[in-house]
Amino acid sequence: MVIALLLVIAGCTSQFGGDETSTSPASPPSPSRPFPAPTPSPTTSARPTPTGSDAQDWPTYHRTLDRVGASADLPAVHQLSAAWIADLDGAVYGQPIVVGGLVVAATEGDTVYGLDRTTGEARWTSHVGTPVRVRDLPCGNIDPLGITGTPAYDASTGSVFVVAETTGGQHTLVALDVMTGQERWRRSLDVTQRDRNAEQQRGALAVANGQVYVPFGGLYGDCGDYVGYVTATPVDDGGATTSYVVPTSREGGIWAPSGVAVDAGGDVWVAVGNGASTGGTYDGSDSVLRLAPDLSGRLDYFAPTSWGSQNARDRDLGSTGPVLLDGNRVIISGKDAEVYLLAAQHLGGIGGQLATLTGCAGYGGIAWDVSAQAAFVPCKDGLLRTSVGSTTLRRDWKAPANIAGSPVVGNGVVWSVDASGGRLYALDEDTGDVIAEADIGTTSRFASPVLTGGIVLVPTLSGVSALTVT
Repeated sequence: MVIALLLVIAGCTSQFGGDETSTSPASPPSPSRPFPAPTPSPTTSARPTPTGSDAQDWPTYHRTLDRVGASADLPAVHQLSAAWIADLDGAVYGQPIVVGGLVVAATEGDTVYGLDRTTGEARWTSHVGTPVRVRDLPCGNIDPLGITGTPAYDASTGSVFVVAETTGGQHTLVALDVMTGQERWRRSLDVTQRDRNAEQQRGALAVANGQVYVPFGGLYGDCGDYVGYVTATPVDDGGATTSYVVPTSREGGIWAPSGVAVDAGGDVWVAVGNGASTGGTYDGSDSVLRLAPDLSGRLDYFAPTSWGSQNARDRDLGSTGPVLLDGNRVIISGKDAEVYLLAAQHLGGIGGQLATLTGCAGYGGIAWDVSAQAAFVPCKDGLLRTSVGSTTLRRDWKAPANIAGSPVVGNGVVWSVDASGGRLYALDEDTGDVIAEADIGTTSRFASPVLTGGIVLVPTLSGVSALTVT
């Protein structure tokens, strides 16, 4: 483990007026010195939790199952200063998660790390498999390909869940003890009869209803015989894995970084990408789906009126996931450069949106500030703030094209990365002005920050960077 100082970043007050193409290094980076051995942990109860404030926890993608990406646990932002850098054995594409004083990060090297939240030192490491090289896959853009989706934590069992892609194109759900990193159990999630080498697990995992939900899509390039699906596996490994498969003959991937959302009633929400049908009978693709908690069926859906032509042109809704607003509205943006506002209790089927806002091809995870009734959408050409009414969307401001990473919000500030420039930006929510910015190292374009106890964590293509907010 290498712990290094990050460059100190000055504040700034200037005002603002790809597709999934980021790649990991060709081989895992070598640390300057050996990683420390896992630190022995004390004996724990049946429900172990690292010590720390619940307000600091970030146990799942964008912190909560509605995927709003908001935290009140953040001081006023004046400047950012160096905290630590953890150089790990591969790229981190998913968000790190935080449980008390522990940061859990999973890499494309198929290794999971438990890092001290304050220092970045490794408390434990767990290597769960051998990642796949892109040369052994029909297509793709992550090399090596190991753990891509954001992990999820279950408080009832004290387990952290990850899905590892390993040699032979296998996709395995692994449960780890959060205190020690010790493996508890594993289970194959290759439950369809399709080509598992063409499937990819990219979206965030979710824990709800006593189940861990996992979405699947295809590799970059949409090659091979794959189809999108979601699995549900009991958190205690005590029952069968169930699944919902998108009813298209091919494709229909569920790959957006935010993965699975779950509402207060336990229903499961996903966004589906382009499918095989380009007209005629609707095939369940290019859509927002609300699924039964046991994945026994589709309860409701939305698809754009132009779903057929969008499928034909690869301009579908699959590039962001649904964000659940206040329990009665849903927002999503796709490759078609439209933002859609939906009624959560009645998605309306084909063409059933409440409102549409043109001019934003969204990629990644959307954030929501309930107090401002504002959504922040990671458009391909810059972060967009939109005010959300009961049945309306209004364009407010848009950041420069380089600031397009999946945002999170806290204390009147929206956080987003410039992946190509390797910088983190803190923007005033109301105006889009830059409050502070920081060098963080090279990141994926889907990298989304984590806000925890006055620290901002950012996943990078070599590990995790941490900055202190003052």
